[in-house]
Amino acid sequence: MTDAVSRDEIRAALGRTTYDRFLVYVMGPYKSFNLNYVLSEEELAAIDIEELPGPIRKLFAARDEVDDALALLRRVQGTLRADPGVNAFLAVDVDIGTDEVDAATQSLAFAEASNATVFVLPFLGHNFGVGEEAGSILERLSETHGDRIVFVHEASVTSEMIRAARARWDLRIETYDTEAELHKRIRLFVADVMNRELHGDLDRLD
Repeated sequence: MTDAVSRDEIRAALGRTTYDRFLVYVMGPYKSFNLNYVLSEEELAAIDIEELPGPIRKLFAARDEVDDALALLRRVQGTLRADPGVNAFLAVDVDIGTDEVDAATQSLAFAEASNATVFVLPFLGHNFGVGEEAGSILERLSETHGDRIVFVHEASVTSEMIRAARARWDLRIETYDTEAELHKRIRLFVADVMNRELHGDLDRLD
């Protein structure tokens, strides 16, 4: 799979960081969930948001925030590139045409080539397809890269994919309530992988 996209190709597409040979692939939805996916404007107008339970009220109140998911991934990426200084990237940062390598193969190759892979699942994320993509990566790489992969989901997110991942692949799963907590949990995970590589618990990829 790494023949599809090499570590050097990924690094060449990214800027330099303190630890630029330590690649962190950041995955998640690029769009926030928009209720127009499932409800008509008439149905939306008929709903009294104040009468809804808390988590559902949050979803309805933020129905127009369609770009927040990608912005969140970019903030996670920027935080990791600043501290601890790893070469965090999104799939869109590596300019490889899907006519050369299809998107699913690219994601597998990015995860296999990376020192760590982080799946971020926010409550407002439009997660259709993300679970399937994550499942494909875990199916192929759980035995060789399981210790390098983490799911971090907002506490109000429930997912059969997350439950299945924990049971089937013994995947590390974290939750967060605030964005600050999200950044902290991801930094701790990345630092753990870095330390395990340093002390020989995990093989170095270079």
